[in-house]
Amino acid sequence: MKNTILLLLFLTFISSILFADYAITRGPDIGKIYFIGPTVTGEGIYHSTDFGETVTCMDSSYYYNQIESICADLTSGSVYCILQFMDLYYSNNYGQQGSWIFRNGSISRVNSGRSEGVLYNTIESHSNDYGINFIQHQLNGFFGGFKTGEIDNQIDCGYGITSGIEPDSIYILISNDNFGNLDIQYVFNMHWSTNMYLSRGFENGELFLFYDNTWDGLGKELIYSNDYGSSWELKNTFNCPNLPIKGIVGGRQPGELYILFECIQLMHFINHIYIYHSLDYGETFTIYHPVSIGPEPYYANFEATPTAGTTPLAVQFTDLSSGEDIWSWEWDFNDDGIIDSYEQNPEYTYQDTGSYTVRLKITAFAIEDEAYRKDYIHVTDGNIAYNYELSISKYRLMNYPNPFNPSTIINYELPINSENVNIEIYNIKGQIVEILAICNEQNSIEWNAEGFSSGIYFYKMEAGKHSKVKKMVLLK
Repeated sequence: MKNTILLLLFLTFISSILFADYAITRGPDIGKIYFIGPTVTGEGIYHSTDFGETVTCMDSSYYYNQIESICADLTSGSVYCILQFMDLYYSNNYGQQGSWIFRNGSISRVNSGRSEGVLYNTIESHSNDYGINFIQHQLNGFFGGFKTGEIDNQIDCGYGITSGIEPDSIYILISNDNFGNLDIQYVFNMHWSTNMYLSRGFENGELFLFYDNTWDGLGKELIYSNDYGSSWELKNTFNCPNLPIKGIVGGRQPGELYILFECIQLMHFINHIYIYHSLDYGETFTIYHPVSIGPEPYYANFEATPTAGTTPLAVQFTDLSSGEDIWSWEWDFNDDGIIDSYEQNPEYTYQDTGSYTVRLKITAFAIEDEAYRKDYIHVTDGNIAYNYELSISKYRLMNYPNPFNPSTIINYELPINSENVNIEIYNIKGQIVEILAICNEQNSIEWNAEGFSSGIYFYKMEAGKHSKVKKMVLLK
């Protein structure tokens, strides 16, 4: 009976992860990544040393959908890939074609380990000898259908995400003994079918989680935890453009995250890769487009001016969609399912107060793509003072570069009519080391840390009763 239960658990575990995407992995050094991407003949393995801005195709000998996942460890040049039917291959030459060696025929997915030669078969087992032998994990306390997993930078700490018995619950399980035992760390109120991508960050206890909830109108969202998954903070939403994600991975420096998007259209005639690179925990991204096959892809995108104001509010919508010779535009300005305009760049007047979700669907050839922005337009009563809560939610705070030496630019967006706003700089002990005065006429300010020692600093901006705090690292 025990063997039957273990077999059922194993089959559930394997069948659940066969459809996951681990298409991007960090390399051993800053700026180095590997990813799976399209070639003119099928799929290939790419390597980049400059954060994805430029890439080299290391191996283009694969047909479409043959490579299941890719992983690198801390050994320079070491990279692993899983082909269909769970075959693990290893290369010690950066994935160069002809350098692959067969390692194992029963490995489902691999995650990078913490040291040279170490990799994980998700939460199921791990190898200390470059994938030759695997040590099985006990997985006591595991339940439900496995979705994805990851290990932490802290030794013996790891995570598994499962869908439970309830259809609207997803669980984060944590282990502190290398997956010998697992306990529930957090429960999400999400449908079991929600697609999820999990990656550790740079520090111990840091996690990035990207999930796709477009089926229920929430869109694609990136959340972040710095306490081992006990609590989560929304970092970004990805409704426009609506590109399909293939994987995420944390980087080799504080706040660093990569997101891989792949656009496939017209039976692979159009095939493009986008690398989103962030140094501020996913709040802003530099977008690289290293692989481009065929004409520009078609995807919907738009912006509006203004996005907040009093009734009646006239809003100008501007189409930012990609692709040549788009046939039609269908706008829904209040998410009621009724098309309000077929113009490319329409104007619409909101007569009633409220927050409005806007949708745009474009059509070209056999392609339809839709972009939407949830609660994008905010309309208030003209007889009521400006809604401070709405404006404060829109201000942003970030710095670049980060890490830096000796100066960094702090960028911000203030609420309307903000006065006497300061940015306070704190050291790791919580002591204020400098105060920077800012105003509405500016959107950035430089902090020169020439006289300060290396380490972690925090900068805080207060606007009224609201505040925002960010971390930056000075490296000398």
